[in-house]
Amino acid sequence: MTSIGFIGLGNMGGPMARNLISAGHAVAGFDVEASALDRAVGNGATAAASAAGSAVGCDVVITMLPAGEYVRQVYLGDDGVLASAAPGTLLIDCSTIDVATARGVNEAAATRGFEMLDAPVSGGVGGAEAGTLTFMVGGASTPFERARPLLDIMGSNVFHTGGPGNGQAAKMCNNMILGISMIAVSEAFTLANKVGLGAQTLFDVVSTASGQCWSLTSYCPVPGPVPTSPANHDYQAGFPSDMMLKDLRLAQESAGLTGVSTRLGAEAEAIYARYCESGDGASDFSGIIRMIAEK
Repeated sequence: MTSIGFIGLGNMGGPMARNLISAGHAVAGFDVEASALDRAVGNGATAAASAAGSAVGCDVVITMLPAGEYVRQVYLGDDGVLASAAPGTLLIDCSTIDVATARGVNEAAATRGFEMLDAPVSGGVGGAEAGTLTFMVGGASTPFERARPLLDIMGSNVFHTGGPGNGQAAKMCNNMILGISMIAVSEAFTLANKVGLGAQTLFDVVSTASGQCWSLTSYCPVPGPVPTSPANHDYQAGFPSDMMLKDLRLAQESAGLTGVSTRLGAEAEAIYARYCESGDGASDFSGIIRMIAEK
């Protein structure tokens, strides 16, 4: 049994912590939202009074936080994880944040003698609940091997992507592809509808042809063809649009810093920005088809 401090028990972190508990590990959890912490306690976690408190006496600390600023605060603050965790504690940040922050926090952890990994995930709430997430892990090989048994409980695909920050780089690039492809699929279904081609017929053709992609076959943005997709549940979020926008902005930030031209990525960011500004940021990102169809 591994003792784990888990900070951030929301839509993603909560199910991830529950899977660790179900596998026999002891989890001390913390979340700023009392309801999230209460759910975790109901699933078998022990409640910590603070983020730092959850790190005390643990073998491993896992964080799942919404932005880089919170990662810096939780790890680097005067009463943060680095100041509270015992020597030898393994640190795993599963948040999706910018590469520079991931590398900076990792460097600060290393300076204090801690091994740390950036391990963002793909798979949404469904993947977190089912334990089928994909982990993209940046950091040294030794802590990666140490973390692997825990990551295998929460995910079905675990990739070591290289040094610190490379997990974030992989996640950023993956989600730029995802955002662009969802827009392309949505435009295609909208066009098909306008010219009189049925959605199911288009799906049947493209899902076996060269246009096949995850946005079509797993997350089809129109009701019907994929019963489990959010389109069949009024676009209730598995992956909220405002989180997609956040990830697209991270990609554009890195593109700007490195001088890489990512024109489709920039256009995808602009499209999702308009969608979120219209009040749909909490809906699933596949709901972008509603805005596309209205034009």
